[in-house]
Amino acid sequence: MDISTLQAFTAIADHGSFSEAATRLHLTQPAVSKRIRQLESELGERLFDRVARSVQLTEAGHALLPSARRILLELNESRRLLANLSGRVAGTLSIGTSHHIGLHRLPDLLRRYTHRYPDVDLDLRFLDSEEGCNLVEHGELELALVTLPQRTPPALLAVAVWDDPLTIVVAPDHPLAGLPAQSVDALADFPAILPAVGTFTRRVIEQAMGAQGLHPAVRLETNYLETIRSMVSIGLGWSALPCTMLDDSVRALEVAELPLRRTLGFVQHRARTLSNAARALVDQTLHAAEKH
Repeated sequence: MDISTLQAFTAIADHGSFSEAATRLHLTQPAVSKRIRQLESELGERLFDRVARSVQLTEAGHALLPSARRILLELNESRRLLANLSGRVAGTLSIGTSHHIGLHRLPDLLRRYTHRYPDVDLDLRFLDSEEGCNLVEHGELELALVTLPQRTPPALLAVAVWDDPLTIVVAPDHPLAGLPAQSVDALADFPAILPAVGTFTRRVIEQAMGAQGLHPAVRLETNYLETIRSMVSIGLGWSALPCTMLDDSVRALEVAELPLRRTLGFVQHRARTLSNAARALVDQTLHAAEKH
């Protein structure tokens, strides 16, 4: 058993696909399949069942997975500890970020970071905040810069960077747009366009409305806030958007009973030592946020 076979095994377990695992590992699919055959031969157990187009862990696979993750995490931890001794900010930094942060917060941040630390090779992935937290917890990413969960999983440490208030918005010609202020009850009479169920932002909205005894009538769901703004602007429903996204295409409503806030920041693994590259990014981001 070697590290490359365990990397292939955990990648398939995480993504449920040999082809997706191959993409993540920058390998061909036959190379990944070969590694799994080698691992199964050494263990004398079948690790995956291939049912139709899906790939599922066998009982033996489920038993192996926690140990495989632990071995890979400990190996990466040892590598980071040794690399950090030099004090040099270099190497690969694997980081995930949400599409919203990638569009509205990240460009200037990364421009300054890459200029200051040219020896860092960024492995940057755009994904939903929930997936980013999951990949950090499983050791596939070192950091995630995302919407922070309201309750951080025990294995993770959340570092708040930006307060990100949300505002209820409608189309400029929406029936609610011409009034100076609105009651939260009025929103229940019109369809909503919201992020998908289970997302951190959706929970913020639903919990705030639930506290008023209301439940939004959802017409459309999408995790892309830019798409939500477009759908709102043509009158398909109301939504809640970050104040940084407001423009002439939508009209903000004053709804005093509905305070909506979320927090954007970094997520890291509690048991994982940050590399010099990761620590430099966190420190630079926090310093820039304090100045503003």
